[in-house]
Amino acid sequence: MRYGLCVPCLGEFADPRQVAELARRAEESGWDGFYVWDHVVFPFAAVEVADPWVLLTMVAAATERVTFGPLVTPVARRRTGALARQTTSLDRLSGGRLVLGAGLGFTLEAEYGTWGEPVEAREIAERLDEGLALLTELWSGEKVDFHGRHLTATDVTFLPTPVQRPRPPIWIGCNWPNRLPLRRAGRWDGVAPMIVGPDGSFAPTPAIVTELLTAVTEYRVAAGHFDVVITGRTPVGQPDAAAATVDAIAAAGATWWLEGFHPGPGQYEEALRRVTAGPPRADSAPGGDARKKE
Repeated sequence: MRYGLCVPCLGEFADPRQVAELARRAEESGWDGFYVWDHVVFPFAAVEVADPWVLLTMVAAATERVTFGPLVTPVARRRTGALARQTTSLDRLSGGRLVLGAGLGFTLEAEYGTWGEPVEAREIAERLDEGLALLTELWSGEKVDFHGRHLTATDVTFLPTPVQRPRPPIWIGCNWPNRLPLRRAGRWDGVAPMIVGPDGSFAPTPAIVTELLTAVTEYRVAAGHFDVVITGRTPVGQPDAAAATVDAIAAAGATWWLEGFHPGPGQYEEALRRVTAGPPRADSAPGGDARKKE
């Protein structure tokens, strides 16, 4: 099990310097990953919003070890060529630590309808799949001629390539219990579900993880490592209870635990406290350099 943070690009987390400081402290305290949301507008409140690629650039510069990336970026609302440049630049800046979290976006009305773009889920899903296919071809450094239903790239060679070969890992986001995105996840390197209760709080359980892993395994198209990335919340000051919660999630098949935070007053300070306390495992001590155990 590996341990990370997942924070908004909103509200108190919209300050790139504060996010970079949080990432630096996370690395010092033994966490393994740092991930940020990707929104242009937020559908539920008028809040400050930061560009996720600026935040991730600051995270890359402030750290040396942790993996990082957007969780998730709506590929269909981005120009694939620009996305290839951004992701390659970040992977090279960080020495090969980028993970690309990808999905449709949330909500479709906000992500796309705000700008007069189509909001039909089927079309957005098609554009997402084409975008990922084209992105991986551009990352190859070879000549690309791509002609899809929605996207085209004619006689283009993208250099330099990412540090990671053949490409950075791709995790697919989904809203559990929606199973359609699991087909897409099975073609890539991991799945990152949002599992929330009726009140909107994180609500992962071992039973849900087992059910999700069983479902996505049916769609795996290649052997090898596959990440199951679970976001939840464990308390500060109760290390045994936190470790027991995450150990049960790991036993069900998860490979990552992310401490998740929402925008709102006091959430940045809460994230600082949680980061400094260290990852939720039995061998983690406050402020210690607890490393992952494979």
